[in-house]
Amino acid sequence: MNSNSEESKPTISQGLRRFLYLTAAITGGIILIVEILGAKMLSPFFGTSHFVWTAQIAVTLLSLAAGYYFGGWLVDRSANLKRLYLCILLAGLYLCLALAVLRPMAYLCLNFSLALGSILASLFLFFIPLTLLAVTGPFVIRVLTQSTQTVGGQVGRLSAISTVGSVLGTVLIGYVLIPFAPNSVTLVVSAGVLFAVVTTYFLVWHRTSTNLAQTGTALLIAIIAGSIGIRIDAISGTRGMNELIRRNSNFGLMQVLESKDGTKRYYLNDLLTQNIYDPTTKQSLTVFTYMLHDLAEAYAKKTDTLLGIGLGVGIVPQQFADEDVAVDVVEINPRVGGIGQEFFGFDPEAVNIHIGDGRHFLNASSKQYDVILLDAFLGDSSPSHLMTQECFQSIQTRLETDGVLVINSFGYFKPGEDFFVSSLAKTLKSVFKSIKIHDGGHGNVFFVASDQKNLRAPRTRDFSHAHPLIRRSVQIAYENIVDSSTERGMILRDDYNPVDFYDAGVREGIRKSLALSMKSK
Repeated sequence: MNSNSEESKPTISQGLRRFLYLTAAITGGIILIVEILGAKMLSPFFGTSHFVWTAQIAVTLLSLAAGYYFGGWLVDRSANLKRLYLCILLAGLYLCLALAVLRPMAYLCLNFSLALGSILASLFLFFIPLTLLAVTGPFVIRVLTQSTQTVGGQVGRLSAISTVGSVLGTVLIGYVLIPFAPNSVTLVVSAGVLFAVVTTYFLVWHRTSTNLAQTGTALLIAIIAGSIGIRIDAISGTRGMNELIRRNSNFGLMQVLESKDGTKRYYLNDLLTQNIYDPTTKQSLTVFTYMLHDLAEAYAKKTDTLLGIGLGVGIVPQQFADEDVAVDVVEINPRVGGIGQEFFGFDPEAVNIHIGDGRHFLNASSKQYDVILLDAFLGDSSPSHLMTQECFQSIQTRLETDGVLVINSFGYFKPGEDFFVSSLAKTLKSVFKSIKIHDGGHGNVFFVASDQKNLRAPRTRDFSHAHPLIRRSVQIAYENIVDSSTERGMILRDDYNPVDFYDAGVREGIRKSLALSMKSK
């Protein structure tokens, strides 16, 4: 009885069979693209901490589970492939609609805690389209399986093809789409690929006026929503300013904005201000650029050689190079140097630039330096692997006997909010003989560490070199030496560094402040 039933199943044409395999590969690739791209698109609002990636991965896995279940339920009621391709059509449409409401939804979710807000935003924006795409697996397996004797091979083949598609999608998003296209465009193009798959199926295998009308209507709505989303993304952070350049990279969206009167130039990464510059006087308008320079000069016994971990837009390394200091810089983003050269007075020929991760450079290098500047940021915080005991031990081996490490960081000293600064102080004290902490106010904190037995208090300086608009702020930060209790902190190590978790409240506040400030730009 079963044998006859299996033999009576309709035969799938070879062309349609291949197209179904192609559909599985494409949907598998789009799922991974949306997963990675989703985290990138949420990072300007929620940062790049493990909370954001945890939310995005959890939502993706939840979507896959829901999609597999729904797909099995759907195909058992009818194996009509129109159902599958309508799901894919709706997934593409939802992605375009999600892009149009990304910013207001993200701002709404900022009213919740970082962990909850990132999960809610990810659920709203990506759960439905990812679930609809995950329907493909069980649907295609059911349609292609002609006999229970071949179901194992069919599942294996389809799983392999879908996984290969996911791998190709991961490579494509990591090495092509993110570095060379705006995230909004990538999302719309991904939706366009889904529409192309659906349109091909309905034109070749299921051509009816109803199907074509449904596809055309969804495509029209998607084009309108996608265009609105791309437009919103294009003008974000530019109201009242001229956008001089916009480039995407593996490490965020890079923008240079200039005030209408030409007196202020901003460098933004993922829509968050990283530096401000006066193009007329060719001076920085940020306190940290002066503090990194002045603290190095104040505490180091000599500054003949310097290593900068983090280039920024090149203002600080350039200042030392102009003073005949031999400067090496490690920068993980290969595209930022060109922006510094074009808009912020940086001469890449004046320093030795090494493209790569700071830890890797420290472990591979044998060179000694009088000063090391640690000024690496992912939006609102420093990468955690650059703030551990093992990293500072590597830095210690790269410093001359009386060399000095200067760190630019964010944190607060109020009990209950001081976990990071206390832990950083405790970790530095476990490696170096002496440390000093300068509080610049507004959360900007500078650490100085050295194996000098007693770091001398910084001598009085003439701050006429600082821009008049922030000269007093620089002086206050320079003179405001504070002591951080290490009782509430811990030594941060490579194998246990829970700063993202315990400092989440502070970072959430900083991130929310920075994100909300984008509305006024």
